[in-house]
Amino acid sequence: MQKRKLGRNGLEVSAIGFGAMGMSQSYGPPGTRDEMICVLRAAVERGVTFFDTAEVYGGGRNEELVGEALAPYKGRVVIATKFGFKDPVAGPRGGLDSRPERIRQVAETSLKRLGVDAIDLLYQHRVDPEVPIEDVAGAVKDLINEGKVRHFGLSEASARTIRRANAVQPVAALQSEYSLWWREPETEILPTCEELGVGFVPFSPLGKGFLTGKITESTSFDSSDFRNTIPRFSQENRKANQGVVAILARIAERKKATPAQIALAWLLAQKPWIVPIPGTRKVERLKENIGAASIELTMSDLHDIEGAASTVTVQGARYPEAAERMIDR
Repeated sequence: MQKRKLGRNGLEVSAIGFGAMGMSQSYGPPGTRDEMICVLRAAVERGVTFFDTAEVYGGGRNEELVGEALAPYKGRVVIATKFGFKDPVAGPRGGLDSRPERIRQVAETSLKRLGVDAIDLLYQHRVDPEVPIEDVAGAVKDLINEGKVRHFGLSEASARTIRRANAVQPVAALQSEYSLWWREPETEILPTCEELGVGFVPFSPLGKGFLTGKITESTSFDSSDFRNTIPRFSQENRKANQGVVAILARIAERKKATPAQIALAWLLAQKPWIVPIPGTRKVERLKENIGAASIELTMSDLHDIEGAASTVTVQGARYPEAAERMIDR
């Protein structure tokens, strides 16, 4: 697979990464450990070198899973993880905590769970309004100087926060939601990243599954699936938002691809320093996602997508109200 660089300090990763969160939480009952390890290792064997986890995913179990699966590939893969919450088990419900002492505690625990000598990329999971971002960046800078962390990242941070953090410690990557049905980063975030040399890592690049075309108004989610709580996934909004999928389906037919592949190829075509991290629990979906890196969208294709997308207004908030309040504005 082609490689891309995040930031200005030489962090090179595969053009498409792997988001591991769903292997431990959020999308219904997780698969077995052996099944998930099989998928993660299949990703490496197919050229994926960039894997994303966090302290709070599965209360720490996701880091352990990723660490075990990728242990045979040390030196060949880049693992990103995150700090920023008070309690890994409670997760966002437990509140934010990015005090320097908490950052160090999380980093030490993550090193053990992942089974690595240094964390390749350490993100602040959500901006903590109670802790100056300069203190956060300084704490990570100390860990970098000690050799425990290699690169610093932010998630869902505003342009102002990115600038302030970058002045203390260069930010290698910003991870935020971005896809054809959530384009807010185009206004201020992407221009700021381009100016500062910060890579951009879109999470939920397939719209939490919606852009695959497999979800309709009649789709029923497991009771533990967090999409039940997301306004954008109400039955009414799923019906209203099918227009976005229709755009992808038209281009997919032309390219002999799938809607999911076009959604990922569209992201890759936006900037050479954008690296989406789709997740999956199935090897066949993994192959599909990786295949997107081989699809070249022409200027005509991109113009057609843009023109069609401008006629569609996506309905519904992307998060419940409590989660929206944690977003740095």
